[in-house]
Amino acid sequence: MDIEEEVRIIKRGIEEIISEEELIKKIERSRKEKKPLRIKQGFDPNAPDIHLGHTVGLRKLRQFQDLGHEVYFLIGDFTGMIGDPSGRSATRKQLTPEEVKKNAETYKEQVFKILNPDNTIIEFNSHWLGKLSFVEVIQLCSKYTVARMLERDDFAHRFQEKKPIGIHEFLYPLMQGYDSVALKADVELGGTDQKFNLLVGRELQREYQQEPQVIITMPIIAGTDGVEKMSKSLGNYIGINEPPLEMYGKLMSIPDKLILTYFELLTDVSTDDLAQIEQDLTGDRLSPLDIKKRLAKEIVKMYHGYAKANEAEQYFQRVFQEKENPEELEDLLIPAQELKDNKLWIVKLLKMTNLFKSKGEIIRLIEQGGVRINNQKIGAANLDVEIREGDVLRVGRLYFYRLKIV
Repeated sequence: MDIEEEVRIIKRGIEEIISEEELIKKIERSRKEKKPLRIKQGFDPNAPDIHLGHTVGLRKLRQFQDLGHEVYFLIGDFTGMIGDPSGRSATRKQLTPEEVKKNAETYKEQVFKILNPDNTIIEFNSHWLGKLSFVEVIQLCSKYTVARMLERDDFAHRFQEKKPIGIHEFLYPLMQGYDSVALKADVELGGTDQKFNLLVGRELQREYQQEPQVIITMPIIAGTDGVEKMSKSLGNYIGINEPPLEMYGKLMSIPDKLILTYFELLTDVSTDDLAQIEQDLTGDRLSPLDIKKRLAKEIVKMYHGYAKANEAEQYFQRVFQEKENPEELEDLLIPAQELKDNKLWIVKLLKMTNLFKSKGEIIRLIEQGGVRINNQKIGAANLDVEIREGDVLRVGRLYFYRLKIV
């Protein structure tokens, strides 16, 4: 493969390279010296699940591996206790060391669903950041100015609005940048919201007499709501460890406008195939539903295998398109003493499923039209519904219960 083709592969689905010329020079040297490039991306373990949003960068790391380079999957166990201020309008809640450690372990378990373990090096930035003396931290801080920090949009906005900015938040981009120094990174990947931090890494490498890393920013995908960045805290995420039916159902629920982006960034379809999918979407040759079914099957297959993807597709066809109930239904046991004139408040009924943490969650789902009995939508959260033995309660897209009075 020539260098031009390698760069073409790397550029698929990215937002920006700083700079392409430097990347080409690094690849040329790598080939000449027969020494792989060191590719780095950091992940703060602030939640236990790796979701499809994370995989945009992970899949690019895998492409670098397939091109013969060495990947450093960096778990920010030290920086995770501070919390990345990128895109935040307020100080992020700090995690405890115990929370970070627990989440980091689950990251290690999940990451090899995408990366090749043979040329992946897992590092924890506490290995070097935790050993810095206070003198060394002061020396690190001396290499950047407050004025430069305030060039960053989120800090600038908070400063103008007189919202508090913790000194520890200024340390975050310096520590992320120091990670690149410690690893001698040739290339660092990150979302577009990470650009400032990635540029700090380039500057610090110069300060420590290293060749600056090339930075590659990746698009940030919207979650299932089609609006906000995919995030567990917003409840709009799709975890790579989720059961096949749940993953398939969530993918079928995304807005049509996300279909092409998800195909490009989350699947292995070819460039030609991608162009055909775009034509099909804009030319109305295929319905968005049919194209979305292919997307859902492609992604479920990647994380659960062909057989499970097939099962999920057939389940969706039977339950959501042909309006059949699943073959096996879980019994929802309702104590007779809870009924008044054979009726029960719908919120109380749903609470018995143990699917919800609060009444607020239940009420939101009802208001969004996500609750049905015998396929009849429940229109309001203040209803007392009639409970009949054998009726089928559907909660959201995936959960079905047969009502049983005991």
